[in-house]
Amino acid sequence: MAEILPVKGFRYNPRLPFSIDALTSPLFDVVSLKQRQALYRNSYNSIHLSVPPGPDPAQSARRTAEHWKRAGILLQDPLPGIYVYYQYFRLPGSDREYCRKGFLCHIKAYAWEEQVILRHENTIPAAVNDRIELLEQTQMHTSATHGLYTDDNHILERFMDESITSPIYESEDYQGVRDVLSVIHDAQVIQRFVDHVKDQKIILADGHHRYEGSLAYRQKMLAQHPAATGDEPFNYHLMYLTNAAADDLRILPTHRLLEKLPLAPDVFIAKLQEFFTVTPIDEAYDLNEVITGKKWAIGIYLRGEAYKVRLKPEVHDQLAWPLPPEVKTLDLTVMHYFLLERVLGISAEEQRQYPGLSYVRSFAECLSKVDAGQATVALITNEVKMEEVQRVCLSGAVMPQKSTFFYPKVICGYLFSSIQEDEFY
Repeated sequence: MAEILPVKGFRYNPRLPFSIDALTSPLFDVVSLKQRQALYRNSYNSIHLSVPPGPDPAQSARRTAEHWKRAGILLQDPLPGIYVYYQYFRLPGSDREYCRKGFLCHIKAYAWEEQVILRHENTIPAAVNDRIELLEQTQMHTSATHGLYTDDNHILERFMDESITSPIYESEDYQGVRDVLSVIHDAQVIQRFVDHVKDQKIILADGHHRYEGSLAYRQKMLAQHPAATGDEPFNYHLMYLTNAAADDLRILPTHRLLEKLPLAPDVFIAKLQEFFTVTPIDEAYDLNEVITGKKWAIGIYLRGEAYKVRLKPEVHDQLAWPLPPEVKTLDLTVMHYFLLERVLGISAEEQRQYPGLSYVRSFAECLSKVDAGQATVALITNEVKMEEVQRVCLSGAVMPQKSTFFYPKVICGYLFSSIQEDEFY
């Protein structure tokens, strides 16, 4: 089902007077304004392609890509390969070092209805439009999305473990994660990867906006070229594939911040009690612990006051969105329906582009922004489990936007891929 190809990657010229650490950058949807300003100061940093500055970002990225190729700042590897990418990391409160193992390849940009690549959450339209324009102008994939294949027997890890002993790059990124890249050129081994994935459905873990950008561009090009065979470079997308059966796959919660409440705070708390059991919490920093593992529980931090709210089981049947049970029972669905729509009056469609609604991974940052007056209320959520993601994907439905935060994030700058005919393969 899923067709993948090796990549004839573009990488930084090793003769540049910079370490790879100085050239990498966070993904476009997690890089902060402060990080951007610092990274832009290095005119060779990958952020100039992935999150280009200026009033016309896509045109700026196109000019940068063309210049970097002409000047030899980026060089194309002479042979196509499967690029092995390992990320070594730790989580707060744990001494264990995790290692997420995966590989970078081109994958055909299948339409959602083909049910080959499965999405699990909604997207924000403006972010998709930005990615389409960037791809169209640069003809390059500047950062890989993250997909999940299944390998219960861990067959591919044997080849990846052997390859990673001869790394191309090894660095520590902005997350404190140790990133290591290597490449497999052996045609027979590459075919093992191609054959293993071809009968699978792929779950899109991270990068829905970038994937939808590739998908929209592919559809546009197919419309312009009715005789296309389906093998043209514009049909393909750069993806980082990891094993859903691995124990080192981690999903962290993504909390919500509201800059302003559409209701007076006292009215908000009163209306919550129609649907939720509301329990004041003495210490705000206990919020994430008191909701952990509790079904339909949400932490709320408002005006220096903390509350645990938990949906009353008898009202769950009022959830009127036309969703399968796999999605209706999720904590995040409960929050988006009962709290955002029923209590605050923000409809499902409005939520996708609601001004002042932001998504934050850091629990401490949520509390500090409310304390600083940069937000009115923080909504603290539980993490989504991998089994829940799989059930939702197989149901054909999607979760609310920004439901998952697969950790760690893939970094930009290790590898770029081109969809120009003379550079693709």
